[in-house]
Amino acid sequence: MTPAEAAASGNGAAPSPAAARFLAGFDWARWEPDELATLLFIVRGGRVLLIEKHRGLGRGKINGPGGRIEPGETAEAAAVREVEEEVLVRPTGVRRMGELRFQFTNGHAIGVEVFRADGCVGEPGPTEEATPLWVALDAIPYDRMWEDDAVWLPFLLRGEPFSGRFVFDEDRMLDSHLEPSPAPPTAG
Repeated sequence: MTPAEAAASGNGAAPSPAAARFLAGFDWARWEPDELATLLFIVRGGRVLLIEKHRGLGRGKINGPGGRIEPGETAEAAAVREVEEEVLVRPTGVRRMGELRFQFTNGHAIGVEVFRADGCVGEPGPTEEATPLWVALDAIPYDRMWEDDAVWLPFLLRGEPFSGRFVFDEDRMLDSHLEPSPAPPTAG
């Protein structure tokens, strides 16, 4: 399934009346997240490390390792910690690739910092949280992922920074906007 097919796959039905009312009155300029989280994708040798989530938001879906940013923790430190906890490897060559804003029609809002790593120390292993999967870049299972992944993940895989915002009614994407963004500053 191509990213375009995956992005279109769940959008055939009209939003529910409640979701349509939500979208009509929603203002991104006043958006504030309820929680901050991370995603980190290790890309090497023509493959990307994905996980099948065992619990939490997105349980049963395929995604990249990630999770909540703890108080006092930087987004990058949180991303590295989550990879270590979920798949038992330490990512190397980590760099920030983008930011995503998610608004759910039930009112929940999540801000996500997205990172890419060029390698890792150790071999991924399963945990209570996730089962790791090395997937060829031309065989990403978008049909088993959140719908928005097909919109922005190709940017990350090409090494292009991005910024996106998405509206979901439960796990169905109702609206999306993605744009390239300037490369984030490098530490120096």
